[in-house]
Amino acid sequence: MRVFFTDQFVLPLPDTHRFPMQKYALLARRVSDSGLVAAADQQVPCAASDADILRAHTADYLARVKHGDLTAKEIRRIGFPWSLELVARERRSCGGTIEACRAALVDGVAVNLAGGTHHAFADHGEGFCIFNDSAIAIRALQADGSIRRAVVLDCDVHQGNGTAAILANDPSAFVFSIHGAKNFPFHKELSDLDVELDDGTADDAYLSALEGGVRYALANAHADVAIYLAGADPYVGDTLGRLAVSKAGLVARDRLVLECCRTAGLPVAITMAGGYAKNVQDIVDIHFATVQTAAELFG
Repeated sequence: MRVFFTDQFVLPLPDTHRFPMQKYALLARRVSDSGLVAAADQQVPCAASDADILRAHTADYLARVKHGDLTAKEIRRIGFPWSLELVARERRSCGGTIEACRAALVDGVAVNLAGGTHHAFADHGEGFCIFNDSAIAIRALQADGSIRRAVVLDCDVHQGNGTAAILANDPSAFVFSIHGAKNFPFHKELSDLDVELDDGTADDAYLSALEGGVRYALANAHADVAIYLAGADPYVGDTLGRLAVSKAGLVARDRLVLECCRTAGLPVAITMAGGYAKNVQDIVDIHFATVQTAAELFG
């Protein structure tokens, strides 16, 4: 199983912005130290090119991101101060999802230890997301003929509004999102299948709703590859999640999604998406358990 990592450094961010990002370097170190993945299979991906990004984003938006011409309002909407380092990191994160999809087509599963930036729209970013890695990856693989159709299985606690908008009315991509009904984004886009959950939803109700949604998505997507956003933020201890799923429940979630893909013979690329627990080690534990489950199921 190949694993692609982006962060083994700390971005030059103010302390108030650093906490959503620090999990990535800690997770990469945890995977490396665990021996779970062979050293040769831990790879730094190539950065997504302009051509890759322009299949999902407008030329004007890409140019303004590249040159630091975003307005103060746009930067506040994204949630990070602009820097060349941040743009480089986001390009490489998108490249990680492209390469994870390609590796999954060969090996059955692969993991990007970043990605899941599902709030990025074609012409703007928001919610800690600048470029939409799922849409970029799907269109990259379609462009080179590797796939015809794809399915996004978005299990972040927040709806993947950017992904839904970019891939709207696209019969070659099926977007499934299971998320908090009253959580961000407060204006939801229309995915191919949205499953909305009440605040406080715990393990049993969550897993029941998830199973129905995943089975429907796979049956109707007729996909060649799946992108699974394994967000850590449905966790009961997440500061932005508003659900009540335990760590054990999230392991069961990972197993359910991945077993459904394996049974369907569907290659799956996993991305990490969100996680905002007060203790960053809880986030790392949840993401690492996802990697463990993938390694166990796909060998």
